[in-house]
Amino acid sequence: MTTTPEITTPPKELKPAKVGSRSSIAWPLGFLGVAVLIFVLNQWILPEASADVQSGFREWLPMSAVNEAVLWAIFALGLNIVVGYSGLLDLGYVAFWGIGGYVAGWLMAPFANQVAPQWNNLKISVWGHPLPGQDYGIHLNFWLVLIIAAVVCALAGVVIGAPTLRLKSDYLALVTLGFGEILPEVFRNGERVGPNGAWNITNGTKGITPVDQIGTGPFQLIPGVPDLLGPFDLTWKFIVYGGLLALAMFVSLRIREGRLGRAWLAIREDELAASMMGVPLMRTKLSAYAVGASFGGIGGVCYATHVGGVLADRFTFSVSIILLAMVVLGGMGNVWGVTIGALGLAWINSTGLSKFGDVYNDVTGGNVNFASHNFLIFGAVLVLFMLFRREGLIPETRTKQVLQEPERGEIESLGAEMEGTAEDTAAEGAHK
Repeated sequence: MTTTPEITTPPKELKPAKVGSRSSIAWPLGFLGVAVLIFVLNQWILPEASADVQSGFREWLPMSAVNEAVLWAIFALGLNIVVGYSGLLDLGYVAFWGIGGYVAGWLMAPFANQVAPQWNNLKISVWGHPLPGQDYGIHLNFWLVLIIAAVVCALAGVVIGAPTLRLKSDYLALVTLGFGEILPEVFRNGERVGPNGAWNITNGTKGITPVDQIGTGPFQLIPGVPDLLGPFDLTWKFIVYGGLLALAMFVSLRIREGRLGRAWLAIREDELAASMMGVPLMRTKLSAYAVGASFGGIGGVCYATHVGGVLADRFTFSVSIILLAMVVLGGMGNVWGVTIGALGLAWINSTGLSKFGDVYNDVTGGNVNFASHNFLIFGAVLVLFMLFRREGLIPETRTKQVLQEPERGEIESLGAEMEGTAEDTAAEGAHK
């Protein structure tokens, strides 16, 4: 007696992603609405609210945490270009964050006159806005430094990527991990370099402080807009950082739909097939590294203005892992998913865990410090996502379809089963 094997449902045909659909408008409008709501709430509504309401918002949603989350989102979008678009696993992205920060420290602070003894009287200003009494050193305008940091980081990405991008998968991850560990060590030990230790290029673990204020340029002509944004102008800085995040999202989306973005996706899907179709692998990979690194440079300058300085101890390996978790949990390759993942994880890491811990301890009478277990919690969540939702919270359509496809082994076994069924049917017919 011949048994008929169970035939598995064939894989669904991949559908092309819709371009210009309603969701492509809904997401930008949604983000714009949330940004306007946060600004209006903090600028005009909360100052008139009761003390209890103000205290509640300051504890659960402080503007410093909101601004920091926006900056994390810029970094995550840069890493998404490398990992999500091009499929290049990068475990050292924090290095570009550090380079961007130190560009701000060199060009927007009094630190330059400490670099060498002969620079003691150095005083350069190009539309800079130093703090009162801090006008020595180099002071370039914030917007100029953004461009310079983006270019410097893009060049650094090309220089570092040229010898390393010939590697694949785990080997590339290990090399980028080493790169991400070496540069922070250079920052920490760059206080005495050169002949007789005469050069101070990073100020070591003391870091570089203070960093200049942000000039608002022609926008100061608008009534109510200050001409300079200092350390405590958090609500107005939110506009600056939010605008740069919107620019990063726009660039990511436009490149994604262009020829370069399609080449990145082709390499991510199948590097051999991409090369056979004429995609220049090395040049395309380097462009992904350069664009992603430039986002890190812009974010690094913004972060320096956010915290008022550059500190080498902040650029640790854990930062790269948190950024990778933001990309993976949000949805690799999807700009909106990565942005939401970054904003959510950044808020949980800075504020959410400690506040939820306070609530838990108040209810149960316990004494658990949730914030100190952040890596354990993030690691467990990451493992669960890898097991049950590999595509992330809001995955890219193409990524979701690919991850839900049967593995090659399943397809081969399906073909073998169908072939066996056909042979059995033919044999039964011949026997009859």
